[in-house]
Amino acid sequence: MSFTEPLSVTLSGSTSSLPRTGGGEHDGEYTSADGLIQVTASHNYGKRVRRMLRLDIKKIAPDPFRPDENREVSMSCYMVFDVPEDGFTVTEQQAAYAAFKGLATASSDLLITKVLGGEF
Repeated sequence: MSFTEPLSVTLSGSTSSLPRTGGGEHDGEYTSADGLIQVTASHNYGKRVRRMLRLDIKKIAPDPFRPDENREVSMSCYMVFDVPEDGFTVTEQQAAYAAFKGLATASSDLLITKVLGGEF
């Protein structure tokens, strides 16, 4: 089952439309027209169930070793839910996500800013 298309991602004030561009039985990919932004959702089933939502971003940036040349760089940001096959309802899993989101976004994303700065 796929998400409602297209997905919409706002990055630094600019919104991109991401139609579905691929996927299989347990995953889906959504990519911007320029190929620089991609969202992937996947589900892995085993002893535990792993559900992932991932945002990948590419851009062209100056090469720090050759300032007159540019290179493609990329980054990813993703969230994984790792749960047993049973024991936690979807409602309980969503409550855990809400608690995590509250922790991460409190005080204008201060905890995320600290993590990105190397603190722990």
